[in-house]
Amino acid sequence: MTPVGSLAIVLHTHLPWLPGHGRWPVGEEWLYQAWSGSYLRLVDLLQALAGRGQRDVLTLSVSPTIAAMLDDPQCLTAAHTWLADWQLRAIGMGAERDPVRRATGHREYLQATRSLATFESRWQRGASSLLRGLADAGTVELLAGPLMHPFQPLLRPATRRAALAWGLQDATLRRGDRPGGIWAPECGYAPGLEQDYARAGVTHLMVDGPTMLAAGHDTFTGRTIGSTSVVAFARDLEVTYRVWSPRRGYPGGRWYRDFHTFDHQWGMRPARVTSRTTPPEHKAPYDPQRAQAAVRADAADFVGVVRDRLIGSGHSRPLVVVGYDTELFGHWWHEGPDWLAAVLRLLPGAQIRTTTLATAIQDGQVAGPALLPAGSWGSGKDWRVWDGAQVADLVGVNEELQARALALVRRELSRAGAMGQRQPALDEVMRQLLLTLSSDWAFMVTKDSAADYARRRAGEHARRTRELMDGIDAGADQARTASASGTDRCFPHLDARLLTGLDH
Repeated sequence: MTPVGSLAIVLHTHLPWLPGHGRWPVGEEWLYQAWSGSYLRLVDLLQALAGRGQRDVLTLSVSPTIAAMLDDPQCLTAAHTWLADWQLRAIGMGAERDPVRRATGHREYLQATRSLATFESRWQRGASSLLRGLADAGTVELLAGPLMHPFQPLLRPATRRAALAWGLQDATLRRGDRPGGIWAPECGYAPGLEQDYARAGVTHLMVDGPTMLAAGHDTFTGRTIGSTSVVAFARDLEVTYRVWSPRRGYPGGRWYRDFHTFDHQWGMRPARVTSRTTPPEHKAPYDPQRAQAAVRADAADFVGVVRDRLIGSGHSRPLVVVGYDTELFGHWWHEGPDWLAAVLRLLPGAQIRTTTLATAIQDGQVAGPALLPAGSWGSGKDWRVWDGAQVADLVGVNEELQARALALVRRELSRAGAMGQRQPALDEVMRQLLLTLSSDWAFMVTKDSAADYARRRAGEHARRTRELMDGIDAGADQARTASASGTDRCFPHLDARLLTGLDH
């Protein structure tokens, strides 16, 4: 049957750099919860689809930060331990006398056991080989992104270009080929950024729907940005928000497992949502069979919404793009991977084909140029989350550090000359600077989500950046200075000499 149109599902996978920066309740535990709840289950689903020869299922953005953690030997060992501990905690809860707690323990034990077996058989060497296999099979398209996930519109040009270049280098090292598409952190855009993208060889990226609509275009095709050949695809919020909406999204349905209610002794979640107003102590017990019925109903509803949207688009070959955080599927929304699998099963019968962003370009689902305004996918669809009054102090520190770091690195590289050797302390200055500039810290402060942790992390990296620069200015031994401050074992390929070829 002739398709009524195409659906591009884009999942963005990202967490800030967490190793060595706290465990519970804030810190590395985030990584292991998302790993067990989302990453293991989604890769398992995608591998099953690849085994059946399915192509162009979805586009998967993997930020350099999460890619590094999922490949890191110490993170892999810690994740293995965490999964084993999950299994042991489930055994303990399964021995309780209370029938709800006992049933919860039994369910968690089965899932923990499956997850542990999957991890031991497939993940022991890290994620990159698994993701590369999915890309080689044509099942997914992988997107790269700037190193440390900074909010690019607020960066100095040299910082922005360096972060993008290092991010593309990291993706190439892990996957074996240079990616064309990127996920612009927070879908942040400012006029002129497309020139940086074009210079770096980026072919396409995501913006949010209102950014494209404000330019006077709908979201049913990609658009080249300005005078470049860089293509922007925009999220269709009418469809995306059927899932990801705090007021009416599917994960808030009464039969789904409640994320916010958990047993403090064993760390399990025994309740269902029940209603949006039910207090935690009155939540009803989780019923897996009712939850799976809700999955089937919501998947059918979503496919119907996509079909209606495509038919009513007014385009001959329309495209709907939806974008979500990967961690929504499994970690935040326990039934999310099952819902996604159900949607993928139903789409062919509704005459909807799945596509990736790269395939959409190949198929000609790109219209003429667009002059995009500034935007993001944050609150207000502007930059307020990352440069609002609540984070004005962070923005000021970030600007001050960028100015000093860029001047210092350029000065030291100039002294070394064109053939100068790599200088570890300069590499560490840029590493700590980019850790300071991570978009996560401002987001967490503005949203009051572990805001104290975010401020502490931003402050720690800013302090380390200053200490390194002070040491270099004082003439300290660079190798010793870098070793003393280099507690974050990430991105060893980061070479500050890259800055010599970048405009100010």
